[in-house]
Amino acid sequence: AMAMGRAIVRNPKVFLMDEPLSNLDAKLRVQMRVEIAKLHKDLDATIIYVTHDQTEAMTLGTRIIVMKDGVVQQVDSPKNLYDKPANLFVAGFMGSPQMNFINCEVEKQGDDIMLHIGQARTYIKVPADQAKALVDGGYVGKQVIMGIRPEDIHDEESFIEMSPDSKFETEIKIYELLGAEVRLHFDIEGFECAAKVNARTDARVGDEVTMAMDVNKIHIFDKDTEEVITN
Repeated sequence: AMAMGRAIVRNPKVFLMDEPLSNLDAKLRVQMRVEIAKLHKDLDATIIYVTHDQTEAMTLGTRIIVMKDGVVQQVDSPKNLYDKPANLFVAGFMGSPQMNFINCEVEKQGDDIMLHIGQARTYIKVPADQAKALVDGGYVGKQVIMGIRPEDIHDEESFIEMSPDSKFETEIKIYELLGAEVRLHFDIEGFECAAKVNARTDARVGDEVTMAMDVNKIHIFDKDTEEVITN
């Protein structure tokens, strides 16, 4: 804080901050994050801010550069990085807990494009615009990686009833109560996954449950290049 104060009084046009909050405890980090956001607004100056903490990047950044091994992966707004990641690394880096990744095969069934998961009869029907991207890219009959964020997997009966093309059955392995929400952990055909659901959920460890994905929020990645095919 002292170093930041000394920098501010000199009224520079650009601030360079290299992990300024990394040595603070969790509660103080949150408080200081808010103070830095206020400073950014009040000073109306450019701040170049380096962090390994994606929450800091998402909450403080207006434009984020995601780097891996010294190579720029994507430059975008926090919302676009979250909603439209350019590749598997960006998709897994932004968001906590991270996006679920599931290997599946693209299959054509009549006019529909389906993602076939594992050996069992678990199929997710792909929305029309994403189906077109898979067909145009020559992915029918090939393996791809599907990504779905924990908050886009639902266990409310009303949602499941409206989503017959994306429902699946599983057993709850871990139940985590986080106050306003519950985090459920389970497998989908051997792939470890998590869902963020309402704290009112009845699901508990050992329960066999039906859940459904929001197919409008799935991301599909090329298995070899790890680049996004469609968001």
